[in-house]
Amino acid sequence: MSEMIELSGISKSYDGVPALKDVSLTIERGMVHAILGENGAGKSTLMRLLAGVISHDAGTIKVDGETQQFNSPRDAARLGIICMFQELSLMPHLTVGDNLVLGDGGKLMAWIGRGERRAARSSLDSVGGSHISLSVRIADLPLADRQLVEIAKAIHRRPRLLILDEATSALTAERVETVFGVIRSLRDAGTAILFISHRMYEIDALADRVSVFRNGRHIETFPAGSHSRDAMISLMIGQPLTELFPQRTAAPSPDVAPILSCRGLRWAPAIDGVDLDVRPGEIIGLGGLDGQGQQHLMHALFGVLRGVEGSISLDGKALQAVTPLRAKARGTDIALVPEDRKTEGLVLNMSIADNLRLAALDRKPFGLLSANSDADQAVEKLVDRLSLTYGALHDPVKTLSGGNQQKVVLAKWLALGPRCLLLMDPTRGIDVRTKAQIYRLLQELAGEGMAILLQSTDYEELIHLCHRVHVFYHGRSKRELSGADLTPDALIEAALNAKAQTGSAA
Repeated sequence: MSEMIELSGISKSYDGVPALKDVSLTIERGMVHAILGENGAGKSTLMRLLAGVISHDAGTIKVDGETQQFNSPRDAARLGIICMFQELSLMPHLTVGDNLVLGDGGKLMAWIGRGERRAARSSLDSVGGSHISLSVRIADLPLADRQLVEIAKAIHRRPRLLILDEATSALTAERVETVFGVIRSLRDAGTAILFISHRMYEIDALADRVSVFRNGRHIETFPAGSHSRDAMISLMIGQPLTELFPQRTAAPSPDVAPILSCRGLRWAPAIDGVDLDVRPGEIIGLGGLDGQGQQHLMHALFGVLRGVEGSISLDGKALQAVTPLRAKARGTDIALVPEDRKTEGLVLNMSIADNLRLAALDRKPFGLLSANSDADQAVEKLVDRLSLTYGALHDPVKTLSGGNQQKVVLAKWLALGPRCLLLMDPTRGIDVRTKAQIYRLLQELAGEGMAILLQSTDYEELIHLCHRVHVFYHGRSKRELSGADLTPDALIEAALNAKAQTGSAA
C-alpha cells in the first residue's frame, strides 16, 4: 500500500463558522477508507475539498507527494479524483447516455463513436444497470435507477480516487452487493476509495479502514473490524448511544379491525393483486428488490396513481376515487412521507416555517401560510418532539442538514394528526443519531395507536421496527414474515423469490 492523498492541518470555515478544524488524514491506494460522522461532522466539506468544489483556508493537500491547490472540480479530475455526491448531479432532461459521457470533454451521445458508446454501456451494466436504456431521460427514472446512473457516471471516468457519498442509500440489498463488487474490483486494481455511509452494516461489509469525524475534527482512524458498532457510534456522537432501535411496541391482536385495507389492488404492470391490512398500533413493512411494486403501492394508497383497480378501505368502509387531497382530508387522515425529500417532500427555497405548514395549507383561512391554526400549534410541538435543529424558522429549508430536512417532512404531515402514516425510505442518507430519534418516534406513534406502513431498502429497519413485513416480487406480496422468521436471510431469499415460499401473503 502507498499513500495517494495526504491532508495536513486542513481547516475550512463558512462565515466564521468552522466546518473543518486542523484535519490531518492519509488515503492509500488499493484501500476502501470509510468516513463516519453525524450530519455536520465535516464529511461533506472534506469531500468537496478533495473534489475541487471548494478551497481550504489553511493546511496542505498532497497528491502523489506533490502539494496541490484545487480551484475547480476539473483540477481534481485531472488528477483522477472523482466524487459522487449524495445530492445527485445528473441533468434530468438529458438522457442516461448523455449524462454518462458529459464528463468526457462535454460531448453528448450523438457526437461520440461506437467504442465510447460501448464503454458507457459497460459502465452502466457493471453497477447493475443493464435494465436501464441509454436513451431514456433521467427525469423518467425512479430514484434508485438515477443513483445507479450516478455511480456509473463516476466509474466511467476511470478514477484513481473514487469518493462515494451515500452512494447506495436508495438501493436494495441485491443492488448494493452488485455495487460493492464493483468497488472491491476497483480497490483490488489499486484505486483508492473514500466511502461515506450511515448504514453501519455497509461499513462492516466493505471498509478496510475507518475514520471518524465529529464537529469538524478528525477523531480517530482504525482498521475495520477493530471497533464494535457501539464503540464507533460513541466516537461519532461523543457519548454512548444506549440503543439504536428502541423496544418494539406490542403487536395488536389479529382480531383488531384494520384501519387501512386493500384487496386485489392492481395498477398494471407495477401492482398485481395486493391484499394488505394495517391495524392501529401496527408497523407493517414493505420489502423486496427495488421496483417490485412497493413504491407504487404506497402511491396507490395515497391516491397519486390514476386507474388503480381493486378496493381500498378505511375502517371497513370503501374509499371511492382516492386522491391525495381526499386521502389527507379530515375523516380519512392518511399521510405520505415520499421517497425523495429534495424533490417530492420539500420546496427547498421556501422557509422552514412555510414548508412545515404546507400540508395544512387547505385547512387555513384563505390559504394563508401565516394563519394560526390547530396544525400550527401541532407543528410547534412536533419541532420540539423531533429535536429539530435550525437557525431561524424563516431560513430556507435547504440550509438544513439532510436529517433535519427529513424531520421537517415528517413534522408537516404529523401536524395533521394522521391515523395512517405511509413512509417511503424515511431514513435514507441521514445520520445515526437522527435515525435513532426517528425510530423512537415511530414506536411512540405506534404505541399511541397510529397505523404505519414502512417501505424501506434497509433490512435492519424492517427487522427491528416492523411487526410484519410483506416481501414484494413482480408486483405481488410473495411472502409475509414476522417473529422468528423475520431475518436477513429470509428477507433476501423471499426478495429473490429463490424457492417456493410458504406462509401468508395477505
